[in-house]
Amino acid sequence: MTWVNAVIQGIALGGLYALLACGLSLMFGVMRIINLAHGDIAVLSAFIVWVVANQWHVSPFVAVLPVLPVMLVLGYLLQLTLLGRSLRAGMLVPLLTTFGLAIVIQNALLQIFSPDVRSLGPMAGGIVTASWRISGSLAIPVLGIVVLAVAVVVLGGLQLFLRRTPLGREMRATAQDQDTAQLVGVNAKAVYARATAIAVATAALAGVFYAIRTTFDPSSGPTQLIFAFEAVVIGGFGSLWGTLLGGIALGIAQAIGAAIDPQYAILAGHIVFLAVLASPRGGLLAAKETAQ
Repeated sequence: MTWVNAVIQGIALGGLYALLACGLSLMFGVMRIINLAHGDIAVLSAFIVWVVANQWHVSPFVAVLPVLPVMLVLGYLLQLTLLGRSLRAGMLVPLLTTFGLAIVIQNALLQIFSPDVRSLGPMAGGIVTASWRISGSLAIPVLGIVVLAVAVVVLGGLQLFLRRTPLGREMRATAQDQDTAQLVGVNAKAVYARATAIAVATAALAGVFYAIRTTFDPSSGPTQLIFAFEAVVIGGFGSLWGTLLGGIALGIAQAIGAAIDPQYAILAGHIVFLAVLASPRGGLLAAKETAQ
């Protein structure tokens, strides 16, 4: 029963990783860049929600509602300013740009909020510790199921958006061939800005759930970036449903590692990630990206 419980806990954790990796996968799928500030943007949103929740004396689930539109606009402006210019200089420059952005966000948060550890859990109420007890040793965490459900809704909504709407079709066309898409009237600059806005907003949502689930501080971003990147690689670059499966696989690996020994939790996830890279599938991914 211990292993079954570990798998359930891992699936719940995987929902958080999938939600966190969603924006990273979208940006890579549309623009072929990896946003190294993705984790720090998630942590930034957690701090903003923490401030709003404290100032307004509301739950984080309420405080996140005005924050998401702000992060959506922030992502749009980020693409029109920093990323838009760096994309014209090649594929390496956006990496350096987002790396610099990550450093700026970390140091700004450190100056404003200090290195103190914080959490949104105490403000979220009983949902943090609530669970559905199946048996004496088997329980399903309510918060984990909520996060997993949100991840499925967000990923499913994005999939429908990309497949069924004109704006989504423009994104897919631009991702496949930017020059051809522009020849038929697609504004690639606006497409990239919309993709970045959505990616930043989903990262913000994931950051809030992460801050409710555990503690965070200004230096938490790089760790979350690693987990998101591993979920994207395990699931397949640019695949939204693959990202969900990759996040769940990573979560299960960490939960099983923790069941063996708590210090093996993170290591188990890294081993799964390296196993995917070393597999024939990892070689195919590398060959595909080299060809592009």
